[in-house]
Amino acid sequence: MKLKHNLYRQILIIVLVMFAIIYICMSVILPKLLMPIYEENIYLNLQTPLNINSDNYAQIDGNISYIYVKDNLAISSNNLNEIINLPATQVLEKIKNSHGKFIYHGKVYYYNTKGNINNYKVAITNDDYGRQIRSNLNEALLPVLLIALSLMLVIVAWWSQALAQKIKHLKDKVDNLDNDKYVDKYNYKVDDELKVLSNAIDDMKIALQKQEDYKNQMYQNISHDFKTPLTVIKSYVEAIEDGIQDEKSGLKIIKQELKKLEIKVHSLLYLNKLTYFKDMDNYKSGKINIVDILESSVSKFKITRPDIKWQINIKDKMTEFKGTQDMWEAIIDNILSNFTRYAKTKITITVKNKKITFYNDGPNIDENILNDLFTPYKKGINGQFGLGLAIVKRTISLLGYEVSAKNEKNGITFTIK
Repeated sequence: MKLKHNLYRQILIIVLVMFAIIYICMSVILPKLLMPIYEENIYLNLQTPLNINSDNYAQIDGNISYIYVKDNLAISSNNLNEIINLPATQVLEKIKNSHGKFIYHGKVYYYNTKGNINNYKVAITNDDYGRQIRSNLNEALLPVLLIALSLMLVIVAWWSQALAQKIKHLKDKVDNLDNDKYVDKYNYKVDDELKVLSNAIDDMKIALQKQEDYKNQMYQNISHDFKTPLTVIKSYVEAIEDGIQDEKSGLKIIKQELKKLEIKVHSLLYLNKLTYFKDMDNYKSGKINIVDILESSVSKFKITRPDIKWQINIKDKMTEFKGTQDMWEAIIDNILSNFTRYAKTKITITVKNKKITFYNDGPNIDENILNDLFTPYKKGINGQFGLGLAIVKRTISLLGYEVSAKNEKNGITFTIK
């Protein structure tokens, strides 16, 4: 079972661990690193009395003991046994250099010498000096570290409380994403990452609200578009049954309305299908020749608008685009379906510089509608809910391309790039 710790406790543990690390570094590691400096001071301390021109070392007391060797006769100071529990002759056997140290019974001893092989002086001391320095360092550091720790705890307590308050505020904002009555009164005094996150939550809430509005608008438009042909079909069926409407002409109207319903249903199914395409990458690996699809689509739509001039201009050697044939047929068919409703005299398609440009000389589009023309669920031209252009937008985005609309002096242009 996992232990639960609030934010303040976690930060407090981190501070205590940091304090322990600092204390270990200052009281254990630092003295070891400074040991060469301590030893250098010890050797200098031992060298000073050796420079005094005196042979009377016997009565000297303190933390340094002395041995005077003259004509193979060793004379030691009275405190030799206090410094090291060894006779002077045995101490001399451990001395190998002019200065250095040796270990006896687990304790370190330092020495320094002056003279020649027959007449020389030796100063010797134990490691009490080094121990005293470490002890003094610990005594000096401990109060400073305790004061620093107290200040750190105060600062951390204040900071963690402020941080916890910010996190609680962010949680409240997330919990109230779908609450239109929620009012955010929290004031960020510091422009930090949490404020950026708070702004991102605000943006997400706005996006969700817009999407919800778009969906509601789409449902209303779909209901209206489905209701109209159904009402017409119902009226003609009743009229035929009552003998008011000629059966042949009535069935013709019913078939036309059923065709409209079929197109709308297929569009909705395809739009829903695109939602599942986004989790698949195989549709991006293939490439198709856009010219063949353009010519095939134009042939279909020429039948519905034989009165306008159709033109395809290929000004690029590279006419291959990512995607599948079905996807590009849906894109082009939906654009041309839109164009055939508004074109006056011509529709021109140009492939150049890895871009596909569709132009028709119909009326310009209101700028307010133009900005959201390809947005899903947005009402389009003449009150149409623009499901076909929403399909274009989603399919193009899945393939990694962009689509845009622009009003020309006479007409409108759609560009895929």
